[in-house]
Parts: sequence; C-alpha cells; structure tokens
Amino acid sequence: MTTTPEMRLEVVALPVTNVDRARDFYAEKIGFNLDFDASPSEKVRVVQLTPPGSACSIVIGTGLGDISEMKPGSIKGLHLVVKDVSEVRELLLNRGVDVSDIVEYDRGIKSAFFSDPDGNSWELQEIPPGI
Repeated sequence: MTTTPEMRLEVVALPVTNVDRARDFYAEKIGFNLDFDASPSEKVRVVQLTPPGSACSIVIGTGLGDISEMKPGSIKGLHLVVKDVSEVRELLLNRGVDVSDIVEYDRGIKSAFFSDPDGNSWELQEIPPGI
C-alpha cells in the first residue's frame, strides 16, 4: 500500500473588488504581514498576505485567471485560530473592524466573526487546550 505524500495548504485565493482596499484592510486592520505586492505585467497584480504565525497565506489580485473570475465576497467561513479570542476581538474592534460578540460553544470553544469590505467572512476561533 502506498502512502499519500505530504500536502500543505499554503495559499487561499480571496476574490475582492478593490485590491488596494483589501490589502490595506488585511495588513493594517487585521494585522496580516504583507509578503509581497507585485505587478509582473500591466494586467497582472499579485498581493500575498499572511496572518501572524500562520503557514497559510491569502492571495488577492488582478489578472489571475480563474481566481480573478471568482465573485468578490464569495469565500465564507475561513478560520483564524487564536489563543485568546477576547484579546484579538478587542484589538480588531480598536482598529475599526466590525466583529461580532463572542459565542461560546460546548467544551469551551469560543468564536467571533467578521467580514472584509467585500463580504468574505472569517471566524476567530479559540480552542481550549486538550481538545
């Protein structure tokens, strides 16, 4: 029996209407690291941002084939797992992000929700140790 080779999810494409607005939202308000913002041609722009501590980035841009054909705001339920959802929620609120109240689920799992300017939605999720 053969085993499946290692596979890592490293980039998630996010469709947006305005690349500059989205870049600024994720870098300045959410605190993602701006890895690069490049225009290899007049019709192509690639912006990659990574959440602090994450091995997976998001990519936004123009002229990116199928990615550019996606409907802005159509990505839902991306999760950012955090150590303390209250702390991160407060930080984002102070930066002007509209974040929901915290919801607590069974076993102490806590979540709060926000969306980017196009409506792509995110969940901040705190998972207690041992789960």
